[in-house]
Amino acid sequence: MLRTIVSRLLQGIVVVFCLLLITFVLVRLMPGDPFSGEKAHSAHIIEKNKERFHLDKSYPEQFAVYLGLLMQGDMGDSPVKEQPVAKIIEHSFPASLILGIAGITIAILIGIPAGILSALKKNSYIDYGTMIIAMAGISIPSFVIAPLLAGHIATRVPLLKVAGWGDPFDWILPALTLGLGTAAYLARITRGGMLEVLNQDYIRTAHAKGVHPAIVVTKHAIRGGIIPAVAYIGPAFAALITGSFIIETIFQVPGMGQHFVNATKDRDYFLLQGVVILFGSLIVFANLAADIALVMLNPRIRA
Repeated sequence: MLRTIVSRLLQGIVVVFCLLLITFVLVRLMPGDPFSGEKAHSAHIIEKNKERFHLDKSYPEQFAVYLGLLMQGDMGDSPVKEQPVAKIIEHSFPASLILGIAGITIAILIGIPAGILSALKKNSYIDYGTMIIAMAGISIPSFVIAPLLAGHIATRVPLLKVAGWGDPFDWILPALTLGLGTAAYLARITRGGMLEVLNQDYIRTAHAKGVHPAIVVTKHAIRGGIIPAVAYIGPAFAALITGSFIIETIFQVPGMGQHFVNATKDRDYFLLQGVVILFGSLIVFANLAADIALVMLNPRIRA
């Protein structure tokens, strides 16, 4: 187990470094710079600002300076917002994290039971109905679901609001919008995993010995059947956090999405790099958590 964790962490460090390097180069290849926006600056001030943020140096020198700052726990300052990048992330990331956790919770609570039920009722109306709904959930994008929920649910339920982030009731609609698509994927993946396990010889043997069907399912089948779903949950959780920009915009959630979009528009190099580092690290740790869960569920992997 320890060897697996260390190996995944080392691979993750390499992935984050490559991601940072690619982002560093690409953002500097964009036309303009952080000081060439709508707000006019004199040539003298622009030169001073470039010197302050080390943008007057060559790309390798800039990258070396930035890595030195990261080693000291400093993500640099945003030249556009004139604030430390770490402070901007500290204020906005909790909203994105809460939204991601709520979304993946909804997806797990809906998707896995639906997949298990569909597999147990194979080729029945329940199976067909569940898979049709799951396919619809996969096919309909979140930016279509969000206005529908806001228009038909928020306007009829007193505690729910179309937009805002003031209390836990405001989490429901954006989290539901995010979670439904992932729940659809989980339902199909869980169904496939359960069907494969239910056809195994040891399951038939348990039935032949007269073991109660509920015990066969809960004690023997589910543990192996949800392995593909568990492998999907890690990357899905990271995708919910990093892919919630549209949902945050629709429901006016003060998360990381607004900063990512604005940083791209304003060519805010340091804020973009900080967001990429954060989300890249999240994806690495989410995959690591999924790998650890798989090792615990599957003795063959552990061996």
